[in-house]
Amino acid sequence: MSDSAFDAGGASLPASTSVPARPRHDARVDSAGKEHVIDAMRGFAALLVAYFHCRQVAWIGMESFHQSVGHALSLSTIAAYLTFPIAWGSAGVPIFFVISGYCIHRGGALKLAQNPNYQLDTLNFWARRFARIYPVLLAALLLTCALDWISFQLPPVNHKLREIGLHAFLVNLFSLQGVAGKTYGSNGALWTLSLEVQFYAIYPLLFALRRRLGMTPVLALVALVNIASAYALERHDVQFFTSYWFSWTLGAWIADARVQTSAAGHARPAPNWLYAAAAALIALGCVAFHFGQYGAFQFWALGFAVYLYKALERPRAVQTPASSISPIARVLSRFGDFSFSLYLIHLPIFVLLSSLLYRSALQSSIWPSFGFMLVAVPVAYVFYRLVELPAMKWSASLKPRNRAATRAARA
Repeated sequence: MSDSAFDAGGASLPASTSVPARPRHDARVDSAGKEHVIDAMRGFAALLVAYFHCRQVAWIGMESFHQSVGHALSLSTIAAYLTFPIAWGSAGVPIFFVISGYCIHRGGALKLAQNPNYQLDTLNFWARRFARIYPVLLAALLLTCALDWISFQLPPVNHKLREIGLHAFLVNLFSLQGVAGKTYGSNGALWTLSLEVQFYAIYPLLFALRRRLGMTPVLALVALVNIASAYALERHDVQFFTSYWFSWTLGAWIADARVQTSAAGHARPAPNWLYAAAAALIALGCVAFHFGQYGAFQFWALGFAVYLYKALERPRAVQTPASSISPIARVLSRFGDFSFSLYLIHLPIFVLLSSLLYRSALQSSIWPSFGFMLVAVPVAYVFYRLVELPAMKWSASLKPRNRAATRAARA
């Protein structure tokens, strides 16, 4: 839910000579140093979360399905059973948190490597984050309101629908869901966006602590805050950024560590057993999910962070042209471009489709869920082109160097 094109330091990332120049009218706003592993994982996480919700809206669920079909084999049955891993689809959320921390801090980490006395321009950082997030959020809330209003007219009312009044709208607009109210209408995915906004609001403090203490002590401090917050808030169903701050700061730590490693020159490569450790932590998260989502999130964040730390070490993962990466990674990277839009609007689309086509009745066939995804993805892409892309450009224009260039051009 964050993009590497707009870093905290206010400057573009280092250019890669291997990336061909794009025309100015190209719809994609790339960072100069494209990290395809980040884009691919962002796309993977968005699709994972979206289909996780899609199954909840459209399908009867694995247990009921198994009871109804038993061991009968058909193409539909096999397809349904193959979706079993999607039961852990909420793992996409901690993936987003880790990626967000990495993307936001990477620019600042590069600046600090060049100049240890570098100070973050807090007001400019907040202004660029506002320009990047809030136009898209406002449009998503308005779209949710419109789609949910239609869904409310089609009884029986879908179980995913909640209040779409002014109070709920303002709670979500000001990113207070989880503290002052619930998520807006059917758009339950918005609970994580409030945490993202809170991460951005507190980032200047984290950056200042990084300058004074170093990133590893900051990570340890955040871990203690995370534990205390989980005990004081999360267990009482109060969702505040402090309960998820550790996963976000893990991403920032990776950015800092990778920049420091690059600055050191010929550093020893990380051991390959980190991939096995990542897989083990992710598996532990799947086990922990049986006892509660919050604990699973912590394991998944750790597992993905370990994977990302190692994956970013590969030369092919960083600053390479799209033609040199695998076809699957290339496709996921394209989904990563509009993952924020897909994340923000998929649920009200699914709920409307379920209300229109099936009167909100859960289906025994898995095929409708695939069809719902085929509708949501292109709609999200159009939303990206019409709403998110202009917000990205506005955010980019607020970078100090870009603003100075604009003023010079007007003079």
